[in-house]
Amino acid sequence: MHPPPPAAGVAMDFGQNSLFGYMEDLQELTIIERPVRRSLKTPEEIERLTVDEDLSDIERAVYLLSAGQDIQGTSVIANLPVLMRQNPTETLRRVLPKVREVLHVASVEMQLTAAVSFLTILQEESVPVHTYAHSFLQVILLHLEHRDTGVSNAWLETLLSVIEVLPKETLRHEILNPLVSKAQLSQTIQSRLVSCKILGKLTNKFDINTIKREILPLVKSLCQDVEYEVRSCMCRQLETIAQGIGAELTKSVVLPELIELSRDEGSSVRLAAFETLVNLLDIFDTDDRSQTILPLVKSFCEKSFKADESILISLSFYLGKLCHGLYGTFTPDQHLRFLEFYKKLCTLGLQQENGHNESQIPPQILEQEKKYTSVRKNCAYNLPAMIVFVDPKNFHMELYSTFFCLCHDPEVPVRYTIAICFYEVSKLLNSGVYLIHKELITLLQDESLEVLDALIDHLPEILELMSTGGESSVQENKLTSLPDLIPALTAAEQRAAASLKWRTHEKLLQKYACLPQVISSDQIYYRFLQRMLTIMMTNNVLPVQKAASRTLCIFLRYNRKQDQRHEVIQKLIEQLGQGRSYWNRLRFLDTCEFIIEIFSKSFFCKYFFLPAIELTHDPVANVRMKLCYLLPKVKSTLKIPADKHLLQQLEMCVRKLLCQEKDKDVLAIVKRTVLELDRMEMSMDAFQKKFYEKDLLDQEKEREELLLVEMEQLEKEKQQNDGRSPNDKIFEKKRRDTKTQSLPKGLPVSVPVPGPSSNTPSTSKEIKKSKLIRSQSFNNQGFHAKYGNLEKCVKKSLFSSKSSPAAYVPSVSGLPKTSAISLPDDSFRPRNASSVPPSFSPNSQLPSTSRGTGSTDTKSGGSKDAPPRKATLKSRKSNP
Repeated sequence: MHPPPPAAGVAMDFGQNSLFGYMEDLQELTIIERPVRRSLKTPEEIERLTVDEDLSDIERAVYLLSAGQDIQGTSVIANLPVLMRQNPTETLRRVLPKVREVLHVASVEMQLTAAVSFLTILQEESVPVHTYAHSFLQVILLHLEHRDTGVSNAWLETLLSVIEVLPKETLRHEILNPLVSKAQLSQTIQSRLVSCKILGKLTNKFDINTIKREILPLVKSLCQDVEYEVRSCMCRQLETIAQGIGAELTKSVVLPELIELSRDEGSSVRLAAFETLVNLLDIFDTDDRSQTILPLVKSFCEKSFKADESILISLSFYLGKLCHGLYGTFTPDQHLRFLEFYKKLCTLGLQQENGHNESQIPPQILEQEKKYTSVRKNCAYNLPAMIVFVDPKNFHMELYSTFFCLCHDPEVPVRYTIAICFYEVSKLLNSGVYLIHKELITLLQDESLEVLDALIDHLPEILELMSTGGESSVQENKLTSLPDLIPALTAAEQRAAASLKWRTHEKLLQKYACLPQVISSDQIYYRFLQRMLTIMMTNNVLPVQKAASRTLCIFLRYNRKQDQRHEVIQKLIEQLGQGRSYWNRLRFLDTCEFIIEIFSKSFFCKYFFLPAIELTHDPVANVRMKLCYLLPKVKSTLKIPADKHLLQQLEMCVRKLLCQEKDKDVLAIVKRTVLELDRMEMSMDAFQKKFYEKDLLDQEKEREELLLVEMEQLEKEKQQNDGRSPNDKIFEKKRRDTKTQSLPKGLPVSVPVPGPSSNTPSTSKEIKKSKLIRSQSFNNQGFHAKYGNLEKCVKKSLFSSKSSPAAYVPSVSGLPKTSAISLPDDSFRPRNASSVPPSFSPNSQLPSTSRGTGSTDTKSGGSKDAPPRKATLKSRKSNP
């Protein structure tokens, strides 16, 4: 870009005044730099900070703790776990005493560092437990009541972790006995607060008799403390104590204390009692819930609107758990009251929306609106629990309007939370999932990418439920029930691509791999597939490009039209593999790697083998280097002897790289790759025990690819037959019968499948009919929840690409026992030039690799003079 020309009539001023102005600016910059220069250390300071390099680690630590500055002492304490690992004896003998001395007058930063280091030493088990207790426990206990709250809490967290591993006798003498005096009213508030948390941790370490005799009296005393902070803290520990003492003692000791605390004058104490009661609902029996807890909870909810908003925040968070825990104790009237209370919380604060600018609203009103937003966010979090509360069958009448309001809430945190819960809501509704179709579109079109990011975590599962759920069982009807899905998905991708949040864009492209199981192949081809190719060529983020490449390969895998597949393959080879940009050629190699993973070996060898190894002549070293890393996977797609000519071409390319490569980095990788290629064992045409599972998986992929072509042909035949008159159909049948009777003897004829019905003339019709039915229901198959691995993705789909050996053991007829459709014996033929169906052969523009029968002449691989294909699995095994 060129700088804009000066305005007319305005000249550039290089006079004296202008120069003086520039000098003043330079002086200001000099003044700005002065404080930085002043902050540098003087020679004297550097000399004081310098330590003799000949000192050992232990000696240096002792010296710095004795004569060094605070920052040096802090560094030594932070390095204490390393010293304990290297030399625990000397560290305990010489360094730890110095640490104790320093901590008496240490700064806050050094205290926090020491607490973390002590905890790290415990977790790493650098010393035995009894040694740790003898050396470190007293230091921890000494600093529990530090005047700084942050330091005190840090040491307390360390102590609570230490309590988990200390033996009972040590706990009794070192912690429990001193705790009796620390919990008295004469001690400071901080001391009593620490005692509350320690008591909660100690309950699970002693037997019932010790708890009754020594711990529970302290608990009751602290529950009746004069300070509300202590009562609230002790109340929150009652949950842990109840879990340690069992249901009987909880009912006789803990429940009365909770009832009394729930009526406390302090709001924070009542809130703590409410939360503890909700968390302990599973411990109490039905009578306690209905006669004792329910009245308390009901009274608390009624008074909550008159109290502080912070109580509403907590109440809204625990409301779902409360309704679930008290479900069997509600009367119909109480059930309705709690439901209405939840609905009221879901719209709290929305009535006050006035559309004013935030700068015009008083700060106290803004703070109140933030609290109301937190309440509605918690309500969105509890929506699945409330659906269970009202029964999913009543969702439309009771909670749909509330769900609608939460999806259209003006605040992003609320919509973000409802997007996270959307999948759970969909599962609960089951056949009623059609009720929330519009809300799915709304959240996909949300202006906030945070909402979109939360929604797409379970987008494949949601779309599967949308496509298979609902009242109708016909695929076409289900697809038409989401008319706005495709525009919403494309708009969401474009919005993510235009933002700087590339991780959201990458995740969205990965989740789009589920679309073949939701929408038709033509819709994917015209609305998504070209977009994936554009992203691969134009996007600047590598993970996004790889995600688009993998998703494009999956789209290609499930595309049902041969001409569309060939067009995509041609674009991949011409625009990526033969592209002008080396970046595009690198992405082509990434795509080849995905092709090897997703498609059959024959598919890769037919379309991508030669374009891939041609990149050994690429002028850019990075492309050749990446190809070298890919060569072992490329070789793994070959089978001997059918692919002998391809193996020779691969070896020729590798030899050229070894002889002609000038880049030293590429040459080093080539040498390592050659060694790896030599160690590889080649797969044979016949099944081998070593590669049995892989061969079965690859055979299944080949069969699926063949079935795609056959289904397309069957659909075309059906369309042609539907358009003919009955007389034309009869004439065509007679013509086929006459042609079959006049076949020459030397022409191979397909062998009928043995079976009781093989002699009936209607067998071929039944086979075609079953295939056609299967083709019509192709897109109606379920898709697995995890799309990171395609072999796991399609377990539920028609084309299951991962199978156990037992699932595909050939039966007497040569077909898989689990197959629901009759397949021709072509699927068991050897992968030679004639084994590839003519409909799968590429167009003239596509570079293809024909598989011969062991000959190196590639020209005759696809000719009509090729040897006839073998018809059975047995003949394939006999092939050398």
